[in-house]
Amino acid sequence: MSLVARLLEENGVATVVLGSAKDILTYCGAPRFVFTDFPLGNPCGKPNDKTSQTEIFSAGLRLLAQASKGGDSMPSNQTWQSDFDWKKNFMYVGPDNLAALREKGEARRAEQAEIRARILGNRGKAV
Repeated sequence: MSLVARLLEENGVATVVLGSAKDILTYCGAPRFVFTDFPLGNPCGKPNDKTSQTEIFSAGLRLLAQASKGGDSMPSNQTWQSDFDWKKNFMYVGPDNLAALREKGEARRAEQAEIRARILGNRGKAV
């Protein structure tokens, strides 16, 4: 997203990137960004939490209105949890959860195969 934002900015379109990987946003030169210290894949707020999502999007709009130059950033005041224990366990795979993760993965692949089969059955070919 940072690279796309830079290209848009070079063509006169102001952008704000919402992101959870501050090092990547900085390294790739995001013109403006709101940093959310959330697990990767969740930069726009907690799933189904309109309050956190609204606050993060509002921060992006404030940054867009207030930024005087490219490279400005703003931290979000939202927190994923009241403590930071989620960081210790985020994407953790170990002997104690390997079987459960494998089971979830197999269930997800079966669900995806079922969806593909429905699409193929309805249309005659994959979309």
